[in-house]
Amino acid sequence: MPDDAQPRRVAADRRAPADHPLLDAIAERWSPRAFDPDRPLTEADVLPLLEAARWAASSSNIQPWRFAWALRGDPAFARLLGCLNPGNAAWAHRAGALVLGCAVADKPGGRGPNRHAAHDLGAALAQMAVQAAADGIGMHAMAGFDREAARAAASAPEGVEPYTAVALGWPGDPALLDEDRRAREAAPRVRLPLAEVAPRGGWGGG
Repeated sequence: MPDDAQPRRVAADRRAPADHPLLDAIAERWSPRAFDPDRPLTEADVLPLLEAARWAASSSNIQPWRFAWALRGDPAFARLLGCLNPGNAAWAHRAGALVLGCAVADKPGGRGPNRHAAHDLGAALAQMAVQAAADGIGMHAMAGFDREAARAAASAPEGVEPYTAVALGWPGDPALLDEDRRAREAAPRVRLPLAEVAPRGGWGGG
């Protein structure tokens, strides 16, 4: 983020209507599709987000996450963009950067599969998202991409498995989106009730 810029606060209707107090960066984290095509991201903008991901917790401190990334204008950006499904590519081309989130499938030293690898990648992406929100940068993770094409586009080594594509950018005008996606950008933010997803004492009670 430029030295003279302040994090751009999200609109009030994008802030999570939480039932309990949250850090601003968590309450303001959401997944926009509208990015400003005239305001590029720089390496200095993206590196703190990757640094936040690097410091996530992981099982046995294996740190199985790997991130291939590119700024808009890089040849690799076009390669990653080409792996997205058409619905995602229709808006992600305006992102300032694309990231391919991958996980190392096996534990080091030939100790077999790491069944926590995808969980740990998710934890790293969550920290990236919170850092992005704190910096005023929009982040949208996507499942809609061709995994094998992405593997080839990023020249991923054997055992490094693509799981998630991520678009990053400065927030833009939703008018750039088609009607359906404009509606999604403005839809109320909702979550399942906390009592449903986190029952005290477990599902048996007590």
